[in-house]
Amino acid sequence: MSIATRTGDTGTTGLMYNRRVAKSHPRVEAYGSVDELNSAIGMARSIAPAAVADPLLVIQKDLVVLMGELATAREDMERYLKDGFERVLPTHTVKLDGWVAAIEAQSITFKGWATPGMTPVSAALDVARTTCRRAERRVHSLFDSEGEGNAEILVYLNRLSDLLWLMARKVETQHEAPPAA
Repeated sequence: MSIATRTGDTGTTGLMYNRRVAKSHPRVEAYGSVDELNSAIGMARSIAPAAVADPLLVIQKDLVVLMGELATAREDMERYLKDGFERVLPTHTVKLDGWVAAIEAQSITFKGWATPGMTPVSAALDVARTTCRRAERRVHSLFDSEGEGNAEILVYLNRLSDLLWLMARKVETQHEAPPAA
């Protein structure tokens, strides 16, 4: 089977369970923005040290769960869950909170506004952070347009952008540290 199905040639795309919507639909905008976020995190992970890369891989796997939920129309959510697919839960956010706390417990120096670009890793993390903020806005728009949604998704994305910011500052702080004698 070819990846080029041609079913989207007229401007529609398929959600989970073959429901068709316009490619400009708020749901597609939401999960598409999270897909961009996952790619941005993948870029950062590819150049990051293990202490940063390892949590990023866990996050990428959580984002797949998040995208699956967003790619499912409300009318199909019961079927989605019955089929054994996962939803974003507070336990997903708790992982982020743990990483935030661990970084905040370290000596991170920061003064003024962060200007992305001190290092390739911190710059990539800042791109991921701003992509995360856009995804958060798109998900919020989706929930506004449909009148409901899993609020934990918004909590997760908000916390994730905080974590990405902290990771970038951590990398910069380590970059500034004098070499060990």
